[in-house]
Amino acid sequence: MAKLDIITLPDPRLRLVCEPVKEVDDDIRQLMDDMLETMYDAPGIGLAAIQVAVPKRVIVVDVAGKDEEENPICLANPEILWKSEETKVYQEGCLSIPDYYEDVERPDRIRVKFLGYDNTWQEIEADGVLSVCIQHEIDHLDGGLFIDYLSKLKRDRVVKKFKKYARQDVKFEKVGAA
Repeated sequence: MAKLDIITLPDPRLRLVCEPVKEVDDDIRQLMDDMLETMYDAPGIGLAAIQVAVPKRVIVVDVAGKDEEENPICLANPEILWKSEETKVYQEGCLSIPDYYEDVERPDRIRVKFLGYDNTWQEIEADGVLSVCIQHEIDHLDGGLFIDYLSKLKRDRVVKKFKKYARQDVKFEKVGAA
């Protein structure tokens, strides 16, 4: 396994729509393994392939707490089949937008279909933090960021701040985020 570099705002690749994978083969499994290592090292609870500059529809998530056993889920070509009408607000962060957190309202429960690590189609129902994390990462695959759910004023401020950081070549400390 190898730790990969996480790209950050304002990198334009974060706005790319990712391509589906044909199958979860050894190359995709290696990508998933490397993404998990990168996510755990960051530390975070989710990571999309585009965040490591790979424009493929692959995400990894693990919402296990600090004192819990790791429980990684690897999803290729994830597709939300159903969303609950009930919503919940969670404070979200992102490894590609370090040190920035905001409340985002999303459906509380989802059902998602995906190709798993073993190249078989699977479905899971998720609620709470797992639901939020999966939705957040799927947004990445479609060129979206959690800041897109904020007001234009807040979003513009964040983008401006990160463009300034990029010009100054600011490096961020490791903090947990999705």
